[in-house]
Amino acid sequence: MTLFKSTDPATEATNWEGEAASPVQVQAAVDAARAAFPAWADAPRADRIDAVKRYQAVLKDRAPQIAEAIARETGKPLWETKTEAAAMIGKVDISIRAYDERTGERTSDTAFGRATLRHRPHGVAAVLGPFNFPGHLPNGHIVPALLAGDTVVFKPSEETPLVGQVMAEAFAAADLPTGVVNVVQGGRETGAALLDAGIDALMFTGSGAAGAHFRRKFADDPHVILALELGGNNPLVVWDAADAQAVAGIAVQSAFITTGQRCSCARRLIVPEGPQGDAIIEAIAALSDRLVFGPWDSDPEPYAGPLISARAAEAALKALQERIDAGAKVIRPSGPVANLPGAFVKPAIIDVTGIDVPDEEMFAPFLSVVRVPSFDAAIQAANATRYGLSAGLVSDDPANWDHFIRRIRAGVVNFNRPTTGAAGDMPFGGLGASGNHRPSAYYAADYCAYPVASFEADAVANIEGEIKGLQ
Repeated sequence: MTLFKSTDPATEATNWEGEAASPVQVQAAVDAARAAFPAWADAPRADRIDAVKRYQAVLKDRAPQIAEAIARETGKPLWETKTEAAAMIGKVDISIRAYDERTGERTSDTAFGRATLRHRPHGVAAVLGPFNFPGHLPNGHIVPALLAGDTVVFKPSEETPLVGQVMAEAFAAADLPTGVVNVVQGGRETGAALLDAGIDALMFTGSGAAGAHFRRKFADDPHVILALELGGNNPLVVWDAADAQAVAGIAVQSAFITTGQRCSCARRLIVPEGPQGDAIIEAIAALSDRLVFGPWDSDPEPYAGPLISARAAEAALKALQERIDAGAKVIRPSGPVANLPGAFVKPAIIDVTGIDVPDEEMFAPFLSVVRVPSFDAAIQAANATRYGLSAGLVSDDPANWDHFIRRIRAGVVNFNRPTTGAAGDMPFGGLGASGNHRPSAYYAADYCAYPVASFEADAVANIEGEIKGLQ
């Protein structure tokens, strides 16, 4: 028996304690999902819609409880976790629409009868949830999978088991058939057991390193469809923008929102050499000094909370120091936040121009500045990463945008808006180490079902006339 617990990173209070699922328990969950699959897949689509609508109603009733659970486990302020709970509710209607538009059925008449396109579910889908959006992101896999006819085994992050429990209780309250949604709690060993239990699909949101491991694991098992939404070393390019203060707001929301714990956060700020770049950096630094970090239930509300744990803060600060030791110039230092637990860190800004730094995501409120001599050099620097999740351009010149959108290599590319801006009714995903060309959000419907193309005639007919070369 392996016991584990989650701790509020803002207060260090225990949120949840429990037992990690054993390999035997994980296999039982997969077996339950397998047993439930035929009836769930064969059910009229209206029945599956009714089921997720019941789940949506429970989410609406329990939204305050869900928001508080997310806040307690992640440390995110309530203003942000309330938006996450709302996104979970909104995902149901968006997913119903997405299924109809992207993976529904259609039929066209032919000379012999008809040609029909259908979509069929894969089977048992394993969903591994992340800690940064522990409700919204796994919900974004689970709801489309259920609509498609898949059954689900969901393992929440070991950092956020309370949110996983709240979601399990919501599915139970929605009275879904037994085995359709199964939740197993635990860490890496539980996750590894789930991957070895005979699944048909893996839907994962998390780090690039974990995604690379899953690619290798299933490289010789093409039966298992992988949907990987991973991290990014995301660039924000600022060029020909006169209002440094306006730029600062976009940059701060790109880099420091959610304490830098969004996979779409800007990690690299690319600016012109000389006075124009200096003015932009000074404005961003000055605005970052005004950001208030504090516990999730502070009054007044803080801008952001802690990192997910003191351990994560220690690792992030170590990575930052390695860049400083390599020659990066400190514009704003990080470090502990006074009178708060060790999971809290200050936002940092460093200048890495001309420094060879790792092409890695620092999952923290740390922004690296790169100065370049031309706009083409800025685009080249932006694309100098093996990742390709999000990118942004801030500019007063629309011609720059026309050039940027044609040359930048990323799946989410924003103009004069933060890199963290995304919508549930648009695709969300990236290239390279940021994913595997199966974007989530609105396009989740694509990886929850596979297409079946059929030529159909209502009666057996003699087709000898179609056969050439008969004697």
